[in-house]
Amino acid sequence: MTIEEFLDGAQQFWRTVSASTLIPGLEVQVAATVAAVFIALLIGLVIRSRVRVFEAEPNAGPLLYLRTMLYRTRNLVSPALSVLLLGIAIEVCVATVGQSWLVRIAQSIAVVVFLYRIISGFVGNSLVSDLFKWLVIPLATLRVFGWLDEVSAWLDAVSLEVGTIRISLLSLGRTFVAGGVLFWLGSLLNAFGKEVIRNRHALDVGTRELVIKLFQIGLYVGIFLLLLGAMGINLTALAVFGGALGVGLGFGLQKIAANFVSGLIILFDRSITPGDYIEFDDGRSGTLRELNMRSATLETFDGKDIIVPNEEFITSSFVNWTHNNNKQRYSLEFSVAYKTDLHTMLRLVREVVASHPKVLSGPELPIEEWPDAEISSFGDSGVNILVEFWMLGIDDGENRVGADLLLMIWDVLKEHGIEIPFPQRDVRIVPAEP
Repeated sequence: MTIEEFLDGAQQFWRTVSASTLIPGLEVQVAATVAAVFIALLIGLVIRSRVRVFEAEPNAGPLLYLRTMLYRTRNLVSPALSVLLLGIAIEVCVATVGQSWLVRIAQSIAVVVFLYRIISGFVGNSLVSDLFKWLVIPLATLRVFGWLDEVSAWLDAVSLEVGTIRISLLSLGRTFVAGGVLFWLGSLLNAFGKEVIRNRHALDVGTRELVIKLFQIGLYVGIFLLLLGAMGINLTALAVFGGALGVGLGFGLQKIAANFVSGLIILFDRSITPGDYIEFDDGRSGTLRELNMRSATLETFDGKDIIVPNEEFITSSFVNWTHNNNKQRYSLEFSVAYKTDLHTMLRLVREVVASHPKVLSGPELPIEEWPDAEISSFGDSGVNILVEFWMLGIDDGENRVGADLLLMIWDVLKEHGIEIPFPQRDVRIVPAEP
């Protein structure tokens, strides 16, 4: 059998089937559906191969989050074109044969595929993803088979009325769908907004964090108001709610309100910024890693997180080691025997301290920042020596400079035979009187 004979047989078979079903215009609808899907797939392949943003997934550079999201839209091109071209095919079929039921079913299936691609490619939150899979896609499927109106009427009939308030399964479903979509869009906008603001290097770190917090507050307040509108709640009722909230803040939420206001004050006056090393009077200390609206997180060098309410930064005193100047001065103390040649010993100690790679030294520094060794006092057993040095950062964690210097001083004293004395006592025996 040749190819021409096979095609003639297939065409004759299709004519027989379409004639037996007594459905006028079926051939036109099938041809329009196949043509629309085929053209959408073809254009999608061309766009994915020719558009630069779809060539490879980005892994670095400015606006990384936005470019990653644009790259993920490559899987939406063909489904979106299918929905669009099938819509055109519906108009063509209505104009030519007066029917378009088959093309409408195909378009509804394309919408379901489009929604599934969005969920699998963009929705990372498991709760929102499950909401789409178990609620939005089934609704789209009902729309495909034309059962959506009947199901909506049944869900609206199952309701609960309390006074003038009527709550139905349909309104609850709409609220869940609207809430899921709004909070999903809010998470995307939040991540994108934070990346854009943090890439504004013309602003200092504190200002960027302040703008981020204000952006987040405005974003979620707007989402909350939109959700109330989707639920059908009159926004003028918020005046009563605001009054009740004010009373609640005055009695039961004083600490939360105080921490919130303290967080705003900290962000505005920029007394602390992420990356500062903070030490409280009670001994708590660590690097400020996060500054939220309610609390701050200090990360210690031994891997612990200290959660500090924002109010403590306003009402109590603390030491900010690195806010304006990352250079710090530290001191070490040890003793040598009284028989030591102090001039030679002090010179050796200064040289060994200056040789450490993390100790600041050199003639370009002011003299008060040079490594120094001097006599502190005369002790009971030996001469007390004070060593002072400057360094960038905190002497802890990865910068164990003090411990290194003690070992280096020990080595140089031992090499030159300089003695570190033990505690000594002179005992004098007084003879008894005759």
